[in-house]
Amino acid sequence: MRLLLVWLIDAAALLALPYLISSIKVDSFIVALIAALMLGLINTFIRPLLVLLTLPATVLTLGLFIFVINGLLFWFVGTFVEGFHVGGFWSAIGGAILYSIISWALSSLLQRDGQR
Repeated sequence: MRLLLVWLIDAAALLALPYLISSIKVDSFIVALIAALMLGLINTFIRPLLVLLTLPATVLTLGLFIFVINGLLFWFVGTFVEGFHVGGFWSAIGGAILYSIISWALSSLLQRDGQR
């Protein structure tokens, strides 16, 4: 049940992004659900491998290269999910950061409600 709620929260976070960054477009809620699912799968399976492979660059940049990895994965999902468009590299980095912040904030609200 919690996994389904987190998935819906991530989709809602994706739907909020076009209002904050004009070069990111999400056509519908179904597209947001598919994109959130793809982002979750890629972040679960591909991101750890990329972080491990780019560990020297991450250490040299004091961890800032993680933002580049997140942005590239966000942009990658935008290239193959029909209806989810990311305008470019900088939009992808900004979108990935805002997506994480919005998703974290909404998830923390869910966690607080569950603790009461």
